[in-house]
Formats: sequence, C-alpha cells, structure tokens
Amino acid sequence: MPPCGDSPAPAGWVRPAAASARAATAGPVDSAGSSPSAPASGPTEADWAAAVAAVRQLPADGRVLLICHVNPDGDALGSMLGFALGLRRLGIHRVQATFPGPPEVPEPLRGLPGLDLLVSEGEAEPEPDLVICFDAASESRLGELAGRLTGKGTALVLDHHASNRGFGDVNLVDPAAAATSVLAEQLLERLGVPLDAGIAECLYVALSTDTGSFRFDATTPAVHEMAARLLATGIRPGDISRRVFDSRPFGAVRLFGEVLGRARLEPEEAGGQGLVWTYATLDDLARHEQRPYVLEALIDPVRCTAEADVSCVVKQTAPAVWAVSLRSKGATDVSRVAVALGGGGHRLAAGFTGRGTVDEVVERIRAQLRAYDPESDADQQG
Repeated sequence: MPPCGDSPAPAGWVRPAAASARAATAGPVDSAGSSPSAPASGPTEADWAAAVAAVRQLPADGRVLLICHVNPDGDALGSMLGFALGLRRLGIHRVQATFPGPPEVPEPLRGLPGLDLLVSEGEAEPEPDLVICFDAASESRLGELAGRLTGKGTALVLDHHASNRGFGDVNLVDPAAAATSVLAEQLLERLGVPLDAGIAECLYVALSTDTGSFRFDATTPAVHEMAARLLATGIRPGDISRRVFDSRPFGAVRLFGEVLGRARLEPEEAGGQGLVWTYATLDDLARHEQRPYVLEALIDPVRCTAEADVSCVVKQTAPAVWAVSLRSKGATDVSRVAVALGGGGHRLAAGFTGRGTVDEVVERIRAQLRAYDPESDADQQG
C-alpha cells in the first residue's frame, strides 16, 4: 500500500476532553507538531474513557466520519466497516466511511458487510462532529482527508503500527495488537455494542489478513480468543478465506508468474541474511489487464524464499513513483528501513513510497540494510 505531510492544527478549538487526552497520550512534540516516538505501550484507561466519551457525547444528530488509509487492505477496511456497523447498532445513523484516492474496493473485499456506508472522499462530510481514523500510521496516509482531523470535531485514532506518533485528539494505539481490528473490537465492547454476524465478518477479515491467516508471530492466544468470539456469531471462516485469500483472476496468475520470474536473490545483503526482491510496473498491470490491488498479495510468494531474511516488492504507482512492501523473517527490523525512507510499519512488515528508478529505490534499501545494526536493535528492545 503506498503511504501517501503533516498539516498543523488550526487556530480553532478542540473539545477539552479531547485536548486533555492528547496531552496524556502524546509524548514530547517536535518542531513538525508530531510526537517523536510512538507510544511505548498500549492505551491507558484514561485513553479508553476518552474514546468512549467521544462517541457517547455526540449530539443526537451528530455526524461521524470514519477514515482509513489509502488503498485499504483487509484490516483497514474491515476495522472501519465493522466499527461503522457497531455505531449503527448504537443508534448513530449519520455515519460515513471513506478513504483517499479512487473509491475502488479490492475485489476480495467486495463482499464485506457495510459497504453501503462507503462514500468517495469528495462526498465525505466536511465538518464532522467526530472523525475516527483506522489503521493509518501517520496523517500522510490519509491524503487530503487528513484535514478532517483538524476540524472542530474530535479526532480519534485507532492503530497498531509501532511508528504511529499519536496524531489524534484521542489515540488508541497499541503496537502489541495483532491488528487494528483488535482495538476496534475492544472499543465496541466498552461501548456496550454486542457482536453480530455483520460486525464479526468485518473484524474477522481484518484480523485474519493482518495475521496472515493466523500464521504470523502476532498470532497470540488472545488473537485466537478474539477469533472464537467472532466465529460464535455464525460467520463461515471457510467461505471468507476462499473469497479473501484464495480467489484471483487468471490474468493476475499470469502477472505473478512474470513478476516472480524477474526476482533477484542477493545473499550477501541484510548482513549476510539475504535480500530477495522483485518489481512490477504499470505496463505489467496494463498488459495483463489487472488492477493494482492484485499486487498486494505478491509479497507472499516472494517472502517464502528460504535463502533470504528480507523480502521486497516494488510496485509502480505513477511515473517514477513506487509503493514498496518489505518483510522480514525476524533477523531484521524492516520498520527501521521503512521509517528511514519516509514510511513506517512493524518489525516484520513495513513499507514506504520510493521515487526514481526501481534500481535507485532498491539501492536505497540496500544502503539502509547495510547501516542496520541488529545488536543495537536488540539493546533497544531489551
């Protein structure tokens, strides 16, 4: 997903509760108006109380705008729509959901409940009473919709990226959470919203996509407990998995074969742990008559390479602009590489937007990998 600059807060007011929550959750602020580091741990009880109050204190005709990041994946869209359906159950009906860029939902996600709540960014409420942001590590991933966060309404952020610096009035950011949907479910529970099949399907798609069908290290006992609660509503995991993970146009299969055929293995990179990478161009997509979303799954066959700890897929989004996906099997913190190059993410999965030729973008990645010090990383974790 291509990350999309920070805009300063206007001279207008924020609600006192929101302002105090921001002071409680954000660390020291740098010159750009952002906290220089992500929250060290998950939300406090004060954060949860402020989030509940932000929803509960909406006026009877309150307008809520839900936003997720550009080119939404399963966690972004599933968390947002699941929470939107929960707001409906609370009796809040003036709810819109949106994301920046063309209002195109990836084919595997077009069966999600709540899609009727989606509007294009041009149709999004300009002055909502409450803005809720899902799965975006920074305002830059919201494009022009980031301006909604600085309006008169409260801005609530739900996210699980370690690089998130807390850009909302109220920040529910937990780097230990397997997916943003974990935070969405917890907030719905605190609001007294019972799970139904529609909410559960959205949250299950979100949880399963960000855990790689429950294969990644973030899959804890708590993740399986959440999945059990969602499945108890009667949703069918087999049907969902086939639709989300195991359905791909034949043109995409051909495209994958071509792009994987140009993959390069560089065993000496990443401190001798190995780097494998490939790239896909706009011409590749056009030749196979495919939409850009199909490339999101391309990182999975690349990361299977046994001889490489770090895997990378570079996807062209415009002339000389590339969306870069990075993965690690554990020896390298790829979020450090991504952050150094203007992006963000997690230790094992991160991304950034690169500019120039594909060779120039990959050379910048190599340079960051060569500068990476795993011992320093271990010291900081300890």
